[in-house]
Amino acid sequence: MADIVSACLLLLGALSCLLGAIGLVRLPSMLSRLQAATKPQTLGLFLILAGTAMRVPTDSAVTLLLVALFQVITAPVISQLVGRSAYRSGAVRPEVLVVDELAERGRRAPEPPPQ
Repeated sequence: MADIVSACLLLLGALSCLLGAIGLVRLPSMLSRLQAATKPQTLGLFLILAGTAMRVPTDSAVTLLLVALFQVITAPVISQLVGRSAYRSGAVRPEVLVVDELAERGRRAPEPPPQ
């Protein structure tokens, strides 16, 4: 029974990663591509790690848990940094944004004229 569950988790994880890769190629805007690069890939990795953890000894499963924890910590941070960098560099088209929360933060106060 554990073999069947493990195989299903591995296949679902691979499918999630495949859908994320297809979204990365097919989606129109930079921010939607960024979404496709992080969310399904993280879910796919978790499912693959869970399926693998069922097949390996417990000490190796703990290592897989650390890999999953590292992914949870780093993926959102890197995604946030890449998205903000793209926004600031002008790579994000304003017409694709529904809400632009960075518009006010991104504007600098005008500098006073020199005297």
